[in-house]
Amino acid sequence: MFIGTPYYGYVYEDTLADSEVLTVIALDGDRGKPNNIHYCLMNGSEGSFEINNTTGAISVIKNPSKLKKEVYELKIQASEISLDGDVTAYAFATVTIRVVDLNNHPPTFYGESGPQNRFELTMYEHPPEGEILRGLKITVNDSDQGANAKFNLRLVGPGGIFRVVPQTVLNEAQVTIIVENSAAIDYEKFQLLTFKLLAIEVNTPEKFSSTADIVIRLLDTNDNVPKFSSDYYIARIPENSPGGSNVVAVTATDPDSGLWGEVKYSIYGTGADLFLIHPSTGIIYTQPWATLDAEVTAKYNFYVKAEDTEGKYSLAEVFITVLDVNDHSPEFNENIQEKTMIIGSPVKIEAIDQDAEEPNNIVDYSIMQADPANVFDIDQSTGEIKLKSYIRSLDIIHNITKNKDCIWSVVVQAKDRGSPSFSTTAVLKIDITEETLHKGPMAAFLMQTKDNPMKALGVLAGVMGVMVVITIMISTAMFWRNKRSNKIMPVRRIIKKRQIHQPRTVSNPAEKFAIEDDTKSLQNENSNNNVQVPSLPPTAPALPPPPVLAPKINTTEWRVTTVSGSLSPKFINKPGKKRGPSSTHNALVSELKQKFEKRNIASHNPHI
Repeated sequence: MFIGTPYYGYVYEDTLADSEVLTVIALDGDRGKPNNIHYCLMNGSEGSFEINNTTGAISVIKNPSKLKKEVYELKIQASEISLDGDVTAYAFATVTIRVVDLNNHPPTFYGESGPQNRFELTMYEHPPEGEILRGLKITVNDSDQGANAKFNLRLVGPGGIFRVVPQTVLNEAQVTIIVENSAAIDYEKFQLLTFKLLAIEVNTPEKFSSTADIVIRLLDTNDNVPKFSSDYYIARIPENSPGGSNVVAVTATDPDSGLWGEVKYSIYGTGADLFLIHPSTGIIYTQPWATLDAEVTAKYNFYVKAEDTEGKYSLAEVFITVLDVNDHSPEFNENIQEKTMIIGSPVKIEAIDQDAEEPNNIVDYSIMQADPANVFDIDQSTGEIKLKSYIRSLDIIHNITKNKDCIWSVVVQAKDRGSPSFSTTAVLKIDITEETLHKGPMAAFLMQTKDNPMKALGVLAGVMGVMVVITIMISTAMFWRNKRSNKIMPVRRIIKKRQIHQPRTVSNPAEKFAIEDDTKSLQNENSNNNVQVPSLPPTAPALPPPPVLAPKINTTEWRVTTVSGSLSPKFINKPGKKRGPSSTHNALVSELKQKFEKRNIASHNPHI
């Protein structure tokens, strides 16, 4: 029978092969004359353990690090052997052997060909986020058992670009690296990305760890547009620069590699006609035939374009200022030849300098020559010429000079402030007079136009033209008003009486006509005219009746309707007061009667 059961043994990972683990003991029940005991390992060792048949010592025959199981259950048989060599009795016992793992293995990275601590990959920049780096075949393993084989994985390097899966491993796992930030994987920033893949134990005091280098080589793509060094360029060039002069150089860069990084320049815009640009260097020149003039155009602006081989481009704006050069002399106005000066009031001369900028176009005035020299002063800035302060009358001038007509020729100069400076001279005739008695705007105007009669003629012609236009407008308005509203209406009938033929000497022409007035009063039918028409003056008295020489014969009375008319406004039915007979109509009838009488007398015929 076995003593000391149950049996437990431990094999440490660093135990050497053939080392004894434990010894089992079995005793013969016969006390007086015991038999020999024979030990035998029945099963459970799986070729990893053996037992001494005589002593019962169990030994490990393999390196414990190569043991595949953590716990082994060994079945041991002990047999009594007689002197004859026969088995007289036997017994069984179970031995439990636990392989104790020591944390003596760090995590290890493996590639396709075995352990490996460097992994390389070539890929294009900006892969999609979430993409797996399939070119990396990485496996990690910790040969320890249990808690000693638990470790974490992480990437050490530029953060936020990749992440590793899984992050915690027990014994062994396939490592996967996933893209997290596509924008950061930029060839223009990093042609080579280097990381360290770190595996470190979690629950062991030793905290064994290991690393592997991850090297990623990036390939470029055309993911950038050319970019100018500035959004706009400002340049200045003198106006007298010859054609083909260098104006300004623009610079644009494309960080892409190879042909994708080559930039070509061009210009366009309304102000680009006088300029050209070198397509490779970006230098802007004036056209060979171009002539710049600050007085015509002082500023130009246009766009410059930088484009790569695939058509990606960017723009910048160019502002060019043409610098003025003092290339114009001051020019006097045409009406400078003669001036009339009233004592106490200045006269003004003016010269224009066509240069574009100061001080080239600022004019200073001076008197170069005058006789006598002490009569006039001139304002340097405004060009106003006036008499010396002590000259207040013509008498003083007459005392100074013998020139009784008071007309002087003064040489004046207009000079600009440019460098070099240009000047112009002119001869000015000044007629000095005293202030007239008739003051007012008209007198002042006449004095001003004395030197320029064409000015007065132009003003007069303008006034007459305005008057003619006003007259035409009034006449046109009245014509259209009358045309819309006027009409002709019959107002009287003239009754003619036929009488017996009488001698001319005794006939009374006044009785030949009887005038019937159908309208006792004529109403003013123009509703817009509220003026009372005055009554007619009395007409001439009728002739006395002739003597009766023969008895009257009954005669037939003829009534001849005649029409007398006048233009009157169209009647508008509005309430108004009735007016008396029209004096115009009565005068017309009276005149008609007199004409008939004169006609009858002239023809000596009393009848019509």
